[in-house]
Amino acid sequence: MSKLRILYISSEIDPFLEISEIASLLRKLPQEMQERGMEIRILVPRFGLINERKHRLHEVVRLSGINITIGEEEKPLIIKVASIPTAKLQVYFLDNEDYFQRKTVFTDKKGDFYDDNDERAIFFCKGALETVKKLGWSPDIVHCTDWMTALIPLYLKTTYKNDPIFKNTKSIFTVYNNVFDHKFGDDMFPKVKMMDISDENLANLRSADFLGFIKIGCQYADVVVKANEALNENVNTAVNEIAEKQIDALINDANVTETYYNLYTELVD
Repeated sequence: MSKLRILYISSEIDPFLEISEIASLLRKLPQEMQERGMEIRILVPRFGLINERKHRLHEVVRLSGINITIGEEEKPLIIKVASIPTAKLQVYFLDNEDYFQRKTVFTDKKGDFYDDNDERAIFFCKGALETVKKLGWSPDIVHCTDWMTALIPLYLKTTYKNDPIFKNTKSIFTVYNNVFDHKFGDDMFPKVKMMDISDENLANLRSADFLGFIKIGCQYADVVVKANEALNENVNTAVNEIAEKQIDALINDANVTETYYNLYTELVD
């Protein structure tokens, strides 16, 4: 049997960036799965807080140079890579001067939520899938974490469903309590769209807020995972109403890696 291929897509990972409890899990989970014989790739945004010199990031020229369409604009995608110390794992960083060169992550220095965080998420999701295509590496499972990755299950079930790289790929969407109150503008929807995506496909995103992203992820993922025991009430309701299949894999559970291992293996059987 060939190695199970797991692609992790996240907004953060220790030791490069840690803004929530997700970062430590994303540090632990891929290494454990690799030690159990799985083949791993990890993709994250290259937020400006990440110290390139300290972590020895360098550009992967053969992967860079893709343009990602965001509405009427095309934004260049730069790919960088670094290794996790003490682990034989590489992390690919998706970079763009307009979106990821700021010295804060989702809010400015005053604590105000960036108005273009929707564009940054859209760019990241589209860019992640295009990066994997350029790698020529076909994942069995794409494990998406938190709201910023919520569009990837949608894209896998629509635009990329017949792509040879992704035709057999399953997706997991893990939800957390990283709630924000910001509402995005109506101009978000043309930016989200890609080939084979209709207005009907985006109905669950219509609220244009955190919950909208969670709902769209729940709608298209093959499995939705609840990571927090006291999950936000609205998020919990959305998962229960929309997700076709869901499980609990609590982030602080000592057996969380075992839970994910079993989920990965069951999902591809």
